[in-house]
Amino acid sequence: MIDSILAWAGEHREQAVFLVPLLAFMETCVGVGLIVPSLLIVVVTSVFYANDWANIWLMAAMAMVGSSLGDHVGYYAGRGIGQRIHGWRIIQRNAKRWERAETMVRSYGVFAIFIGRFIPAIRSLVPAMMGVTRFDRLRYTLYDVAACSLWALGLVAIVQGAHTLFLPS
Repeated sequence: MIDSILAWAGEHREQAVFLVPLLAFMETCVGVGLIVPSLLIVVVTSVFYANDWANIWLMAAMAMVGSSLGDHVGYYAGRGIGQRIHGWRIIQRNAKRWERAETMVRSYGVFAIFIGRFIPAIRSLVPAMMGVTRFDRLRYTLYDVAACSLWALGLVAIVQGAHTLFLPS
């Protein structure tokens, strides 16, 4: 899969940067995020950065927006569906992850938004759980944007660190 994505990006460099928010959205969107590996965005942004196809800060901003949009889809799905979300097949198949997200939200409250953002296995489930618990919309948006911004800075650090480590000048 990664080879196909990178091959396409190499042929469509002008449009390739739009893969960054798309992948960030996909890895954080409830349901989809359970099958899209979080390593994908790191690999894609690293290749783009190493080949000078896109500015790292532009990619970080785009990743932040994509991830927050994905989180908000999960949040509003959780709010709209409520406890019925437990009946979804995708949630039932990932019951342990869902229970882990639920425990985190109940134990850590608002901090679960930040903690969940950095744990790939439950990253797409915490926003839905916040919606299920009817967490305040405005507060959720503010904390989510802050968490996604920190995550995007972490992405920059990983990409630049890998570039420095593996491709020294």
